[in-house]
Amino acid sequence: MLETLLPLLTWASLLGCGLMAGVCFAFSTFVMKGLERVPPATGIAAMQGINTAVMPSVFLGVFMATALACAGLVVCSVFTWAQPAARLRLLGGMLYLVGCFGVTAGFNVPRNDALARLSAQSAEAPAYWARYQSEWTAWNHVRTLACLGALVSLVLSRD
Repeated sequence: MLETLLPLLTWASLLGCGLMAGVCFAFSTFVMKGLERVPPATGIAAMQGINTAVMPSVFLGVFMATALACAGLVVCSVFTWAQPAARLRLLGGMLYLVGCFGVTAGFNVPRNDALARLSAQSAEAPAYWARYQSEWTAWNHVRTLACLGALVSLVLSRD
């Protein structure tokens, strides 16, 4: 059964990590920079809109399915530890689970939740927006690198 499951989990994880790396890369390299160039109230409203649109989207499905596939790879790695590729699958799965999923849950989502409660027109909005952009983007860089690292590890595990 592992002979059938392992390639499917690996491919699902590869595709998901690649998609998530692309999304995170886009936010790190130009989306947040673009939002930085508009007035704070506009940037806040735009990011609030983005965060609201994420919840019922295909993005969320891919994000969660990739976490499940990577968790499956981590478990399978224990049972296939004698195979050289097991370590690469374990590394790839853990990079995504900790560096993307964990960072998102622990650092990006709490900032998004706080931003959702903020009135874009409030007196504290500009200062919060500047801090939000800096912190959120820094953690997004971590997610980008983790997804890329997971992708590379999983590609190498296919050899």
